Amino acid sequence: MTQTIKARDRDTILQALAAGVVPRTGLRHIQVGRAAEVGALVRDIDRIADGGSAMRFVIGEYGAGKTFFLNLIRLIALERKCVTLHADLAPDRRVHATSGQARGLYSEAVRNMATRTKPEGGALASVVERFVTECVKDGEARGVPVEKAIDDRLAQLQEHVGGYDYAAVLKAYWRGSEEGDEALKAAALRWLRGEYSTKTEARQALNVRNIIDDGDVYDSLKLLAAFVRLAGYAGMLVVFDEMVNLYKLQSAQARNQNYEQILRMLNDVLQGNVSGLGFVLGGTPEFLMDTRRGLYSYQALQSRLAENAFATKGLVDLSGPVLRLQSLTPEDLLILLSNIRAVFAGGDQSAYLVPEEAFPAFMTHCNQRIGEAYFRTPRNTIKAFVQFLAVLEQNPGTDWKGLLGGVEVFSDVEAPTEGPDGEGSSAGDDELASLRL
Repeated sequence: MTQTIKARDRDTILQALAAGVVPRTGLRHIQVGRAAEVGALVRDIDRIADGGSAMRFVIGEYGAGKTFFLNLIRLIALERKCVTLHADLAPDRRVHATSGQARGLYSEAVRNMATRTKPEGGALASVVERFVTECVKDGEARGVPVEKAIDDRLAQLQEHVGGYDYAAVLKAYWRGSEEGDEALKAAALRWLRGEYSTKTEARQALNVRNIIDDGDVYDSLKLLAAFVRLAGYAGMLVVFDEMVNLYKLQSAQARNQNYEQILRMLNDVLQGNVSGLGFVLGGTPEFLMDTRRGLYSYQALQSRLAENAFATKGLVDLSGPVLRLQSLTPEDLLILLSNIRAVFAGGDQSAYLVPEEAFPAFMTHCNQRIGEAYFRTPRNTIKAFVQFLAVLEQNPGTDWKGLLGGVEVFSDVEAPTEGPDGEGSSAGDDELASLRL
Protein backbone atom coordinates (compact mmCIF):
# COMPACT_ATOMS: atom_id res chain seq x y z
CA MET A 1 0.00 0.00 0.00
CA THR A 2 1.52 3.28 -1.12
CA GLN A 3 -1.32 5.54 -0.04
CA THR A 4 -0.27 7.98 2.68
CA ILE A 5 -2.29 7.63 5.87
CA LYS A 6 -2.95 10.64 8.08
CA ALA A 7 -1.39 10.42 11.54
CA ARG A 8 -4.80 10.92 13.15
CA ASP A 9 -6.35 8.06 11.14
CA ARG A 10 -3.33 5.86 11.84
CA ASP A 11 -3.55 6.38 15.60
CA THR A 12 -7.34 5.89 15.65
CA ILE A 13 -7.10 2.61 13.71
CA LEU A 14 -4.24 1.19 15.76
CA GLN A 15 -5.68 2.15 19.15
CA ALA A 16 -8.99 0.51 18.26
CA LEU A 17 -7.44 -2.68 16.85
CA ALA A 18 -5.08 -3.02 19.81
CA ALA A 19 -8.11 -2.93 22.12
CA GLY A 20 -10.05 -5.41 19.98
CA VAL A 21 -12.71 -2.91 18.86
CA VAL A 22 -13.66 -1.43 15.50
CA PRO A 23 -12.24 1.99 14.53
CA ARG A 24 -14.80 4.67 13.60
CA THR A 25 -12.72 5.97 10.70
CA GLY A 26 -10.18 4.66 8.21
CA LEU A 27 -11.93 1.35 7.53
CA ARG A 28 -10.94 1.52 3.86
CA HIS A 29 -7.29 1.07 4.87
CA ILE A 30 -7.89 -2.35 6.41
CA GLN A 31 -11.00 -3.77 4.68
CA VAL A 32 -10.45 -7.19 3.04
CA GLY A 33 -12.68 -9.95 1.65
CA ARG A 34 -16.47 -10.36 1.86
CA ALA A 35 -17.01 -8.67 -1.48
CA ALA A 36 -20.24 -10.62 -2.17
CA GLU A 37 -21.78 -9.65 1.19
CA VAL A 38 -20.82 -5.99 0.74
CA GLY A 39 -22.28 -6.07 -2.77
CA ALA A 40 -25.60 -7.44 -1.44
CA LEU A 41 -25.87 -4.65 1.14
CA VAL A 42 -24.91 -2.01 -1.44
CA ARG A 43 -27.86 -3.17 -3.56
CA ASP A 44 -30.07 -2.80 -0.48
CA ILE A 45 -28.81 0.76 0.05
CA ASP A 46 -29.49 1.63 -3.59
CA ARG A 47 -33.02 0.26 -3.19
CA ILE A 48 -33.54 2.42 -0.10
CA ALA A 49 -32.27 5.48 -1.96
CA ASP A 50 -34.74 4.66 -4.73
CA GLY A 51 -37.68 4.81 -2.31
CA GLY A 52 -37.73 1.13 -1.37
CA SER A 53 -36.96 -0.62 1.90
CA ALA A 54 -34.71 -3.39 3.17
CA MET A 55 -34.03 -5.42 6.32
CA ARG A 56 -31.01 -7.64 6.93
CA PHE A 57 -29.91 -9.82 9.82
CA VAL A 58 -26.10 -9.97 9.70
CA ILE A 59 -25.17 -13.16 11.52
CA GLY A 60 -21.66 -14.13 12.54
CA GLU A 61 -19.76 -15.79 15.35
CA TYR A 62 -18.52 -13.71 18.28
CA GLY A 63 -15.35 -11.97 17.07
CA ALA A 64 -15.95 -12.77 13.38
CA GLY A 65 -16.11 -9.10 12.33
CA LYS A 66 -19.83 -8.23 12.46
CA THR A 67 -19.31 -4.78 13.94
CA PHE A 68 -16.58 -3.99 11.39
CA PHE A 69 -18.90 -5.10 8.58
CA LEU A 70 -21.82 -3.02 9.94
CA ASN A 71 -19.63 0.09 10.22
CA LEU A 72 -18.39 -0.43 6.67
CA ILE A 73 -21.98 -0.67 5.37
CA ARG A 74 -22.87 2.46 7.32
CA LEU A 75 -20.03 4.40 5.67
CA ILE A 76 -21.15 3.17 2.21
CA ALA A 77 -24.70 4.39 2.98
CA LEU A 78 -23.30 7.82 3.87
CA GLU A 79 -21.47 7.94 0.53
CA ARG A 80 -24.79 7.17 -1.16
CA LYS A 81 -26.25 10.34 0.45
CA CYS A 82 -28.27 8.45 3.04
CA VAL A 83 -28.65 9.37 6.70
CA THR A 84 -27.59 6.62 9.10
CA LEU A 85 -28.64 5.88 12.67
CA HIS A 86 -26.79 3.34 14.76
CA ALA A 87 -26.87 2.00 18.29
CA ASP A 88 -25.88 -1.09 20.25
CA LEU A 89 -28.58 -2.90 22.14
CA ALA A 90 -27.96 -3.28 25.87
CA PRO A 91 -29.92 -4.25 28.97
CA ASP A 92 -31.29 -0.68 29.07
CA ARG A 93 -31.79 -0.39 25.28
CA ARG A 94 -34.26 -2.67 23.51
CA VAL A 95 -36.58 -2.70 20.51
CA HIS A 96 -39.64 -3.05 22.76
CA ALA A 97 -40.11 -2.18 26.44
CA THR A 98 -42.43 -0.43 28.87
CA SER A 99 -39.97 1.27 31.22
CA GLY A 100 -38.05 3.55 28.88
CA GLN A 101 -35.60 1.01 27.41
CA ALA A 102 -37.06 1.27 23.88
CA ARG A 103 -37.02 5.08 24.04
CA GLY A 104 -33.42 4.78 25.25
CA LEU A 105 -32.50 2.81 22.12
CA TYR A 106 -34.21 5.41 19.91
CA SER A 107 -32.47 8.31 21.69
CA GLU A 108 -29.07 6.66 21.38
CA ALA A 109 -29.61 5.93 17.68
CA VAL A 110 -30.72 9.50 16.89
CA ARG A 111 -27.81 10.94 18.89
CA ASN A 112 -25.56 8.89 16.60
CA MET A 113 -27.31 10.16 13.45
CA ALA A 114 -24.68 10.67 10.75
CA THR A 115 -24.52 12.26 7.32
CA ARG A 116 -21.74 12.42 4.76
CA THR A 117 -20.56 15.76 6.15
CA LYS A 118 -20.89 14.60 9.79
CA PRO A 119 -19.89 10.90 9.74
CA GLU A 120 -18.98 10.94 13.43
CA GLY A 121 -22.62 11.41 14.51
CA GLY A 122 -24.58 14.26 16.07
CA ALA A 123 -26.03 15.27 12.70
CA LEU A 124 -29.64 15.85 13.80
CA ALA A 125 -29.20 19.61 14.23
CA SER A 126 -27.67 20.02 10.76
CA VAL A 127 -30.45 17.93 9.14
CA VAL A 128 -33.14 20.06 10.85
CA GLU A 129 -31.27 23.26 9.95
CA ARG A 130 -31.10 22.18 6.32
CA PHE A 131 -34.84 21.48 6.24
CA VAL A 132 -35.77 24.78 7.91
CA THR A 133 -33.46 26.76 5.61
CA GLU A 134 -35.17 25.24 2.56
CA CYS A 135 -38.56 26.13 4.06
CA VAL A 136 -37.45 29.75 4.57
CA LYS A 137 -36.34 29.95 0.92
CA ASP A 138 -39.60 28.36 -0.22
CA GLY A 139 -41.66 30.78 1.88
CA GLU A 140 -39.83 33.79 0.47
CA ALA A 141 -40.19 32.53 -3.10
CA ARG A 142 -43.92 31.95 -2.73
CA GLY A 143 -44.58 34.99 -0.54
CA VAL A 144 -46.05 32.93 2.31
CA PRO A 145 -45.12 32.79 6.02
CA VAL A 146 -42.35 30.33 6.90
CA GLU A 147 -44.67 28.40 9.23
CA LYS A 148 -47.07 27.88 6.29
CA ALA A 149 -44.15 26.64 4.16
CA ILE A 150 -43.18 24.18 6.92
CA ASP A 151 -46.77 22.92 7.18
CA ASP A 152 -46.99 22.51 3.40
CA ARG A 153 -43.75 20.53 3.22
CA LEU A 154 -44.75 18.29 6.11
CA ALA A 155 -48.31 17.73 4.89
CA GLN A 156 -47.47 14.22 3.72
CA LEU A 157 -46.22 13.33 7.22
CA GLN A 158 -49.71 13.82 8.66
CA GLU A 159 -50.60 10.27 7.69
CA HIS A 160 -47.85 9.00 10.00
CA VAL A 161 -48.33 8.53 13.73
CA GLY A 162 -47.02 11.71 15.41
CA GLY A 163 -46.83 13.70 12.17
CA TYR A 164 -48.78 16.67 13.55
CA ASP A 165 -46.42 17.03 16.52
CA TYR A 166 -43.44 16.91 14.15
CA ALA A 167 -44.69 20.01 12.39
CA ALA A 168 -45.24 21.83 15.70
CA VAL A 169 -41.73 20.96 16.93
CA LEU A 170 -40.04 22.05 13.70
CA LYS A 171 -41.92 25.36 13.74
CA ALA A 172 -40.74 25.85 17.32
CA TYR A 173 -37.16 25.24 16.12
CA TRP A 174 -37.59 27.88 13.40
CA ARG A 175 -38.96 30.39 15.91
CA GLY A 176 -35.96 29.69 18.13
CA SER A 177 -33.65 30.41 15.19
CA GLU A 178 -35.47 33.64 14.33
CA GLU A 179 -35.55 34.92 17.89
CA GLY A 180 -32.09 33.69 18.90
CA ASP A 181 -33.72 31.47 21.53
CA GLU A 182 -31.17 28.65 21.93
CA ALA A 183 -33.21 27.05 24.71
CA LEU A 184 -36.20 26.63 22.37
CA LYS A 185 -34.01 25.14 19.64
CA ALA A 186 -32.44 22.75 22.16
CA ALA A 187 -35.91 21.75 23.39
CA ALA A 188 -37.03 20.97 19.83
CA LEU A 189 -33.96 18.81 19.19
CA ARG A 190 -34.45 17.12 22.54
CA TRP A 191 -38.02 16.20 21.56
CA LEU A 192 -36.87 14.85 18.20
CA ARG A 193 -34.27 12.69 19.98
CA GLY A 194 -36.98 11.24 22.23
CA GLU A 195 -35.37 12.56 25.40
CA TYR A 196 -38.53 13.84 27.10
CA SER A 197 -39.77 11.31 29.63
CA THR A 198 -43.07 13.09 30.48
CA LYS A 199 -45.70 14.79 28.34
CA THR A 200 -46.02 17.60 30.89
CA GLU A 201 -42.37 18.60 30.45
CA ALA A 202 -42.71 18.60 26.66
CA ARG A 203 -45.91 20.67 26.76
CA GLN A 204 -44.27 23.29 28.97
CA ALA A 205 -41.23 23.58 26.69
CA LEU A 206 -42.81 23.24 23.24
CA ASN A 207 -46.60 23.29 23.65
CA VAL A 208 -46.96 19.80 22.15
CA ARG A 209 -49.19 17.18 23.72
CA ASN A 210 -47.25 14.01 22.89
CA ILE A 211 -43.73 12.65 23.21
CA ILE A 212 -41.82 9.82 21.57
CA ASP A 213 -42.30 6.98 24.04
CA ASP A 214 -41.62 3.24 24.21
CA GLY A 215 -44.68 2.36 22.15
CA ASP A 216 -43.88 4.87 19.39
CA VAL A 217 -40.27 3.95 18.59
CA TYR A 218 -40.81 2.08 15.32
CA ASP A 219 -43.42 4.59 14.11
CA SER A 220 -41.01 7.41 15.00
CA LEU A 221 -38.26 5.78 12.94
CA LYS A 222 -40.62 5.61 9.94
CA LEU A 223 -41.53 9.27 10.49
CA LEU A 224 -37.87 10.26 10.79
CA ALA A 225 -37.07 8.41 7.55
CA ALA A 226 -39.80 10.35 5.75
CA PHE A 227 -38.52 13.61 7.27
CA VAL A 228 -34.87 13.15 6.21
CA ARG A 229 -36.05 12.51 2.65
CA LEU A 230 -38.00 15.79 2.77
CA ALA A 231 -34.78 17.42 4.01
CA GLY A 232 -33.05 16.34 0.79
CA TYR A 233 -31.37 13.04 1.71
CA ALA A 234 -31.74 9.80 -0.24
CA GLY A 235 -33.06 7.69 2.63
CA MET A 236 -32.26 6.38 6.10
CA LEU A 237 -30.38 3.27 7.23
CA VAL A 238 -30.80 2.09 10.83
CA VAL A 239 -28.04 -0.17 12.18
CA PHE A 240 -28.61 -2.05 15.45
CA ASP A 241 -25.71 -4.16 16.74
CA GLU A 242 -25.44 -6.54 19.69
CA MET A 243 -28.92 -7.96 19.07
CA VAL A 244 -27.78 -10.91 21.18
CA ASN A 245 -28.86 -8.80 24.19
CA LEU A 246 -32.45 -9.75 23.33
CA TYR A 247 -31.46 -13.41 23.39
CA LYS A 248 -30.01 -12.88 26.87
CA LEU A 249 -33.24 -11.49 28.33
CA GLN A 250 -34.32 -13.81 31.13
CA SER A 251 -38.03 -13.02 30.76
CA ALA A 252 -39.69 -15.09 28.02
CA GLN A 253 -42.45 -12.48 27.78
CA ALA A 254 -39.95 -9.63 27.27
CA ARG A 255 -38.14 -11.61 24.55
CA ASN A 256 -41.36 -12.42 22.71
CA GLN A 257 -42.50 -8.80 22.80
CA ASN A 258 -39.19 -7.73 21.25
CA TYR A 259 -39.42 -10.46 18.62
CA GLU A 260 -43.00 -9.37 17.89
CA GLN A 261 -41.74 -5.85 17.16
CA ILE A 262 -39.00 -7.24 14.90
CA LEU A 263 -41.67 -9.27 13.08
CA ARG A 264 -43.71 -6.10 12.56
CA MET A 265 -40.68 -4.34 11.08
CA LEU A 266 -39.87 -7.32 8.85
CA ASN A 267 -43.45 -7.62 7.60
CA ASP A 268 -43.57 -3.92 6.71
CA VAL A 269 -40.34 -4.23 4.72
CA LEU A 270 -41.29 -7.46 2.95
CA GLN A 271 -44.72 -6.09 2.04
CA GLY A 272 -43.40 -2.72 0.88
CA ASN A 273 -45.26 -0.69 3.51
CA VAL A 274 -42.32 1.63 4.20
CA SER A 275 -40.18 3.68 1.84
CA GLY A 276 -36.69 5.08 2.08
CA LEU A 277 -35.93 3.07 5.23
CA GLY A 278 -33.62 0.13 5.86
CA PHE A 279 -32.60 -1.90 8.90
CA VAL A 280 -29.40 -3.88 9.43
CA LEU A 281 -29.34 -5.97 12.62
CA GLY A 282 -26.18 -7.69 13.82
CA GLY A 283 -26.30 -10.84 15.96
CA THR A 284 -24.75 -14.23 16.68
CA PRO A 285 -25.95 -17.60 15.34
CA GLU A 286 -27.51 -18.34 18.75
CA PHE A 287 -29.58 -15.17 18.59
CA LEU A 288 -30.99 -16.34 15.27
CA MET A 289 -31.24 -20.12 15.51
CA ASP A 290 -31.82 -21.05 19.14
CA THR A 291 -35.33 -22.53 19.09
CA ARG A 292 -35.81 -21.86 22.79
CA ARG A 293 -34.62 -18.26 23.17
CA GLY A 294 -33.56 -16.96 19.75
CA LEU A 295 -35.53 -15.55 16.83
CA TYR A 296 -36.38 -19.13 15.78
CA SER A 297 -38.31 -19.53 19.05
CA TYR A 298 -40.92 -17.21 17.51
CA GLN A 299 -42.63 -19.33 14.87
CA ALA A 300 -43.62 -16.50 12.54
CA LEU A 301 -40.02 -15.24 12.43
CA GLN A 302 -38.61 -18.72 11.93
CA SER A 303 -40.74 -19.25 8.82
CA ARG A 304 -39.68 -15.89 7.35
CA LEU A 305 -35.99 -16.22 8.20
CA ALA A 306 -35.50 -19.89 7.29
CA GLU A 307 -32.57 -20.37 4.96
CA ASN A 308 -32.87 -21.35 1.31
CA ALA A 309 -32.95 -25.16 1.22
CA PHE A 310 -31.07 -25.13 -2.09
CA ALA A 311 -28.13 -23.11 -0.68
CA THR A 312 -26.06 -26.10 0.47
CA LYS A 313 -22.62 -27.59 -0.22
CA GLY A 314 -20.89 -24.24 -0.47
CA LEU A 315 -23.68 -22.51 -2.40
CA VAL A 316 -24.89 -19.19 -1.01
CA ASP A 317 -28.05 -17.13 -1.33
CA LEU A 318 -27.59 -13.46 -0.47
CA SER A 319 -31.10 -12.37 -1.43
CA GLY A 320 -32.89 -13.38 1.80
CA PRO A 321 -33.17 -11.36 5.00
CA VAL A 322 -30.43 -13.39 6.74
CA LEU A 323 -26.86 -12.71 5.65
CA ARG A 324 -24.30 -15.02 7.21
CA LEU A 325 -20.82 -13.57 7.30
CA GLN A 326 -18.48 -16.03 5.60
CA SER A 327 -15.20 -16.65 7.37
CA LEU A 328 -12.16 -14.77 6.20
CA THR A 329 -9.92 -17.09 4.19
CA PRO A 330 -6.23 -17.44 5.15
CA GLU A 331 -5.48 -15.40 2.01
CA ASP A 332 -7.78 -12.61 3.24
CA LEU A 333 -6.03 -12.59 6.60
CA LEU A 334 -2.65 -12.43 4.90
CA ILE A 335 -3.77 -9.26 3.06
CA LEU A 336 -5.21 -7.86 6.30
CA LEU A 337 -1.92 -8.31 8.16
CA SER A 338 -0.16 -6.60 5.26
CA ASN A 339 -2.63 -3.69 5.49
CA ILE A 340 -2.04 -3.35 9.23
CA ARG A 341 1.72 -3.24 8.62
CA ALA A 342 1.11 -0.44 6.09
CA VAL A 343 -1.05 1.47 8.60
CA PHE A 344 1.74 1.23 11.19
CA ALA A 345 4.14 2.73 8.65
CA GLY A 346 1.69 5.48 7.70
CA GLY A 347 1.75 4.17 4.12
CA ASP A 348 5.54 4.59 3.85
CA GLN A 349 7.01 1.34 2.49
CA SER A 350 10.48 2.22 3.73
CA ALA A 351 9.16 2.24 7.32
CA TYR A 352 7.73 -1.31 7.33
CA LEU A 353 8.55 -3.03 10.63
CA VAL A 354 8.56 -6.63 9.34
CA PRO A 355 9.24 -8.27 5.96
CA GLU A 356 6.72 -10.25 3.92
CA GLU A 357 7.80 -13.58 5.38
CA ALA A 358 6.63 -12.45 8.81
CA PHE A 359 2.96 -12.85 7.78
CA PRO A 360 2.92 -16.59 7.06
CA ALA A 361 5.16 -17.11 10.11
CA PHE A 362 2.68 -15.24 12.32
CA MET A 363 -0.28 -17.15 10.85
CA THR A 364 1.48 -20.47 11.41
CA HIS A 365 2.15 -19.41 15.00
CA CYS A 366 -1.57 -18.58 15.49
CA ASN A 367 -2.63 -21.87 13.91
CA GLN A 368 -0.43 -23.79 16.33
CA ARG A 369 -1.91 -21.88 19.29
CA ILE A 370 -5.66 -21.91 18.55
CA GLY A 371 -6.20 -23.88 15.31
CA GLU A 372 -8.33 -22.67 12.42
CA ALA A 373 -10.29 -20.27 14.67
CA TYR A 374 -7.48 -17.77 14.06
CA PHE A 375 -9.08 -16.76 10.75
CA ARG A 376 -12.71 -17.70 11.45
CA THR A 377 -12.91 -15.27 14.40
CA PRO A 378 -9.91 -13.03 13.71
CA ARG A 379 -10.36 -10.36 16.39
CA ASN A 380 -7.75 -11.70 18.82
CA THR A 381 -5.36 -12.59 15.98
CA ILE A 382 -5.46 -8.98 14.74
CA LYS A 383 -5.15 -7.65 18.28
CA ALA A 384 -2.05 -9.81 18.87
CA PHE A 385 -0.48 -8.71 15.57
CA VAL A 386 -0.97 -5.02 16.38
CA GLN A 387 0.62 -5.54 19.80
CA PHE A 388 3.45 -7.50 18.15
CA LEU A 389 4.19 -4.60 15.77
CA ALA A 390 3.85 -2.06 18.61
CA VAL A 391 6.68 -3.74 20.52
CA LEU A 392 8.87 -3.82 17.41
CA GLU A 393 8.16 -0.12 16.75
CA GLN A 394 9.05 0.94 20.30
CA ASN A 395 12.09 -1.29 20.60
CA PRO A 396 14.19 -0.73 17.46
CA GLY A 397 16.59 -3.54 16.65
CA THR A 398 14.43 -6.27 18.18
CA ASP A 399 14.45 -9.49 16.13
CA TRP A 400 10.88 -10.22 15.04
CA LYS A 401 11.56 -13.96 14.78
CA GLY A 402 12.70 -14.17 18.37
CA LEU A 403 9.78 -12.03 19.56
CA LEU A 404 7.18 -14.06 17.67
CA GLY A 405 7.61 -17.17 19.80
CA GLY A 406 6.51 -15.26 22.90
CA VAL A 407 3.26 -13.89 21.43
CA GLU A 408 0.23 -15.49 23.08
CA VAL A 409 -2.98 -15.75 21.05
CA PHE A 410 -6.23 -16.96 22.59
CA SER A 411 -9.42 -18.22 20.97
CA ASP A 412 -12.14 -15.56 20.99
CA VAL A 413 -15.00 -16.87 23.13
CA GLU A 414 -17.76 -14.72 24.56
CA ALA A 415 -17.89 -14.74 28.34
CA PRO A 416 -21.20 -16.03 29.72
CA THR A 417 -23.42 -13.39 31.26
CA GLU A 418 -25.80 -13.70 34.16
CA GLY A 419 -29.25 -12.17 34.22
CA PRO A 420 -28.47 -8.97 32.29
CA ASP A 421 -31.90 -7.58 31.80
CA GLY A 422 -33.07 -6.76 35.30
CA GLU A 423 -36.66 -7.22 34.14
CA GLY A 424 -38.33 -10.45 35.10
CA SER A 425 -35.04 -12.21 35.74
CA SER A 426 -36.55 -14.21 38.57
CA ALA A 427 -36.70 -17.98 38.34
CA GLY A 428 -39.77 -19.41 36.71
CA ASP A 429 -39.90 -17.31 33.53
CA ASP A 430 -38.16 -20.02 31.54
CA GLU A 431 -39.00 -23.61 32.21
CA LEU A 432 -35.48 -24.77 31.25
CA ALA A 433 -32.06 -23.72 32.46
CA SER A 434 -28.80 -23.61 30.51
CA LEU A 435 -26.16 -26.11 31.50
CA ARG A 436 -22.58 -25.88 30.26
CA LEU A 437 -20.04 -28.66 30.88
